[in-house]
Amino acid sequence: MFDYSFAHWLAFLSAAVLLNLSPGPDIAFILGHTMRSGKRAGFSALFGVWSGACLHVLMAALGLSAILAASAVAFSTVKWIGAAYLVWLGIQALRSGGGDGLIRAAGESLPVARIYRQGILVSLLNPKVAIFFLAFLPQFVVEGAGPAWAQLMLHGGLIIVVAAFIEPPLVLLGGRLADAIRHNQKVGLWLDRGLGALFVALGVRLALSSR
Repeated sequence: MFDYSFAHWLAFLSAAVLLNLSPGPDIAFILGHTMRSGKRAGFSALFGVWSGACLHVLMAALGLSAILAASAVAFSTVKWIGAAYLVWLGIQALRSGGGDGLIRAAGESLPVARIYRQGILVSLLNPKVAIFFLAFLPQFVVEGAGPAWAQLMLHGGLIIVVAAFIEPPLVLLGGRLADAIRHNQKVGLWLDRGLGALFVALGVRLALSSR
């Protein structure tokens, strides 16, 4: 059970590290909340994104992602919902005055539960992530190393474990920067503008993407 070679682990862990270092909506969401509202908001966003990733792994193990990959209608539906959600988050930030909107001024941050839920949705409403897991994880299923679903769950879970070593330091660093600008309303306004523009761009890119 789960008997893998050193080469197997080296290839998998290298890919997992590169995956977690690549920029995307998840990292943008986490760092955006961290920079604007501090470490507590950043970790709420982080745990939300991780929860969404866990659901993606579960869907891949159960084969539900195969439906998304095979059905053009299902893929398009999730893609457009996800793109609309990212653009909506971006517009909320662009319309803010640095003291409200998507990310508020220090002392007036969004409730952590709301940030957590947003993180889950940002992760879940990206069909490219679901299809990536479906295409990526099966490559590391080894005959005789246990049931396929168990191997998929193991490797998917380990991707999130690798993220636990990479992403929290980014939140801590962003939190330090947030402390340095905590009372600067003008900087906060530009952070909202920059984050809003980033989310709109990511939403448009997702809308224009294909499988």
